[in-house]
Amino acid sequence: MAELQKHGIDIELAENIAEGNYSNLAIISHSTSEFIIDFATMLPGLQKAKVKSRIILTPEHAKRLLLSLQDNITRYESNIAKIEIPKPHMAEDPILNMGPMGNA
Repeated sequence: MAELQKHGIDIELAENIAEGNYSNLAIISHSTSEFIIDFATMLPGLQKAKVKSRIILTPEHAKRLLLSLQDNITRYESNIAKIEIPKPHMAEDPILNMGPMGNA
């Protein structure tokens, strides 16, 4: 188990959590009181994705996460390289072909 110090807060990080989970798909939904982010792995050629982790946030924390990600991406692109997002063909991207997403 690792102990981390971030912004004056002691953070405990268990070994099994420190290993992390690979995700190439995030599904985001919301209600009036929470945002739900499901991190999943989808393998090429398969139509089924397996959710590896679900994170539930208050709207305020979801916005803080958004701002923190924006800041980190800006710093990454300034120091390393611009992140390019390829434009998928509609027939190849299952998310673009799913139709409207519902709210949780």
